[in-house]
Amino acid sequence: MGTALYRRYRPDTFAQVVGQGHVTDALQAALDSGRTSHAYLFSGPRGCGKTTSARIMARCLNCAKGPTSTPCGECDSCKELAAGGSGSLDVVEIDAASHNGVDDARDLRERAIFAPTRDRYKVFILDEAHMVSTQGFNALLKLVEEPPEHVKFIFATTEPEKVIGTIRSRTHHYPFRLVAPDVLVPYLQQMCDQEGISVDEGVLDLVVRAGAGSVRDSLSVLDQLIAGSNDNHLAYAGSVALLGYTDVSLLDTVIDGLGAGDGAGVFAAVESVANSGLDPRRFVEDLLQRLRDLLICALAPNEASSILPHIPAGELQKMAEQAQAWGSRLLSRRADLVEQALREMTGTTAPRLQMELLMGRLLAAEVAEATGVSTPAPAAAPVSVAPVPKAATARAATPERTSASTSAPERVQKQAAAARASMPASAHESAPTQPQRQPAAPAVSATAGASVSPAQWEAVINAADQRSRVSGALVRQSKIVGTVGQTIYLQLQGPLAKKLQDGKAGGDLQMAITEVLGAGWNAAVSDSATLPTSAAPKAAAKSEPESKPTPAPAPGPETAAAPQSTPDPAPEPAPEPTPEPEPAPSDDQWDDEISLDDETVETGPTSGLPVVLDVLGGSLLDDPAAQN
Repeated sequence: MGTALYRRYRPDTFAQVVGQGHVTDALQAALDSGRTSHAYLFSGPRGCGKTTSARIMARCLNCAKGPTSTPCGECDSCKELAAGGSGSLDVVEIDAASHNGVDDARDLRERAIFAPTRDRYKVFILDEAHMVSTQGFNALLKLVEEPPEHVKFIFATTEPEKVIGTIRSRTHHYPFRLVAPDVLVPYLQQMCDQEGISVDEGVLDLVVRAGAGSVRDSLSVLDQLIAGSNDNHLAYAGSVALLGYTDVSLLDTVIDGLGAGDGAGVFAAVESVANSGLDPRRFVEDLLQRLRDLLICALAPNEASSILPHIPAGELQKMAEQAQAWGSRLLSRRADLVEQALREMTGTTAPRLQMELLMGRLLAAEVAEATGVSTPAPAAAPVSVAPVPKAATARAATPERTSASTSAPERVQKQAAAARASMPASAHESAPTQPQRQPAAPAVSATAGASVSPAQWEAVINAADQRSRVSGALVRQSKIVGTVGQTIYLQLQGPLAKKLQDGKAGGDLQMAITEVLGAGWNAAVSDSATLPTSAAPKAAAKSEPESKPTPAPAPGPETAAAPQSTPDPAPEPAPEPTPEPEPAPSDDQWDDEISLDDETVETGPTSGLPVVLDVLGGSLLDDPAAQN
């Protein structure tokens, strides 16, 4: 039976440790200068060399020619502590996961009193030190703080924060890290050469990816591939099938199909993924990584080869062409969708269905603007809206209809530009004084609120959906009846209208309108498909800046002073922009709807201090000055 690679090639010196130069260089300097500590804490992810470095440290301390940073390898201590050695009586390695109590700490304390059997130091290596209980650490505290001259402690742990602070403060802490692929791939290649194994291009990249930066895990994966290989050769196809990764050609097919809007080709590739038994979550993860690589190629085309050294030159050239066709903006949005789907696939009972739905979302041309999953375009300042003539919007919409034959990425970019064009930087007046840029989509008709374009209302829906899925669903179901001034009248059937008007969804809608359209805009919701009658006088007043004076009555004793005390009727001034919505109309229909659930509207007072106390929930404080 052969020995595992990670045991056969375990380092015997600090120079053989891979990817931990920041630790090994410091330890070697301390050994050479004679400034070693009595206690060390090695922390880091699994398989990065913590326990191996602890054994090398004990070997350096007890070497017959030491303490030295380079053990001789000839003395009895060096031979016993080498890879495959029998072990030394003066180097005690304790599994703290099973020896973590007070009694174990007392036993260790009693053993530390005795001098070493043969070597210079008695070294205690506590592996998985975070498993020691608080009581066990407290029992060791005095010994770790003031140990005998012949005792050294080395704690190894993956969770250093669980080691109590009083122990950590008495140790030299050295953090180990995961090994980068550009360091680990040459190390694995050297090991394959020593074993006489030939490897296809790209296989070691898969091994490093499966090992996730851990040297021991990567060696275990490589050992598995070597054990199942024929004629001492690691083929790429067999490695992909065994490790469960997606073939590069399949990823290229999906990327090209998504870029060209080829739904048949994309779903055929998805079908092949399902038929081959590949894990759908792994496929989505591989797709996300490919989009990441394409985004790097799009943003740093000249440095892509150095940033992605594991990708062959031919594949990198093809990726550069794909990145140029997609564009960095669209790649970022699609990557957001894939990442969101990957998180939602955790624990799902139908991963294939989730994968197919993701492909459908990616194929939809309007997904980047219509969905709330991707990051919306930045809108730093609130924007208000001005009405746009219908004829102008129809002319602006003509080029959009003629672009149906373009590719999916181009259509999404054009729609994004059209949505941004429909939102002017400032339009606080009800009518524009200068020609404005027209939206690419047709504006809403006059009966449905001509001052709000479809792109702007879609932005309001997305903003409400970001605050609450329920609020976004209610706003999406509502229908715009019309706009009067800066008030948008909406229709929603049944009790949902009151929920959208007065509930939490109403607050989310108001904040969304203020964010997208600007301060002063608000909404009124009812179950009627017509504008309330009380809105007509407001519209007339805003459309006529000055009204004609009415003729004065005949002079008489009662009316002689009337022209001086009572001015002529003037148009109602435009409402000032306030964050609060306008009061509900006084029409019977709106009164009936509010009175369904609010008894205070029917029976309570209609004005004055009682309304303030009832509606706002306040209480009247006694005023001593008023009582006097």
